[in-house]
Amino acid sequence: MKATKVPEATIRRLSTYTRYLKELEEQGETVVSSAQLAKACGVNPAQVRKDLAYFGEFGIRGVGYYVKDLYEDLRRILGLNREWRLAIIGIGNLGTALLNFKDFLKENYKIVAAFDIKPEVVVGRVAEKAGKPAEILHPDRLKEVAKERKIDIAIITTPPSEAQKVADQVVEANIRGILNFTPAQLKVPRGFIVKNVYFTTILDNLVYLLQSRRR
Repeated sequence: MKATKVPEATIRRLSTYTRYLKELEEQGETVVSSAQLAKACGVNPAQVRKDLAYFGEFGIRGVGYYVKDLYEDLRRILGLNREWRLAIIGIGNLGTALLNFKDFLKENYKIVAAFDIKPEVVVGRVAEKAGKPAEILHPDRLKEVAKERKIDIAIITTPPSEAQKVADQVVEANIRGILNFTPAQLKVPRGFIVKNVYFTTILDNLVYLLQSRRR
């Protein structure tokens, strides 16, 4: 990697490029130009080349990029060439939906544990929606289970009032990655990474852009 600091926007675009390259590979395409890749992903060719330049040299001048090679290179850069083991904490409606989200498996994400403070209440509802038995554990077992099942990432979908307490348990269990679906602003020690995914924040951004175009 040429730079120690890669913009987060670049990482998001790499993910978009990867999904499109996967589609091309499934269609039997072998070569793609930066112009084709840019058009499909909603950016310009110079942006594609700049994003890739953070990580080295790709493609052949006058030819383009070999789809399979670039796809595998980007998966390696993003860390998608290995399995990532997930735990979902808080099995309400959102947590249940994530448990049943099949696309996780397509990107080497595997849900290996689910936790809720009322596992005996939740388990029946989850099994009913999933059509199969479900194992729901109490968060007090998080540290033990995290070590046994080598959990890399915790997805927090609890009520906001419980989120920091759960984050503290995640830190104690030494799970370094946290995906926070609650509006709570979590505090974690250095070395742990929190990414916030709050629906209305994203919706606010969309509404702002729509409103801006009307001005």
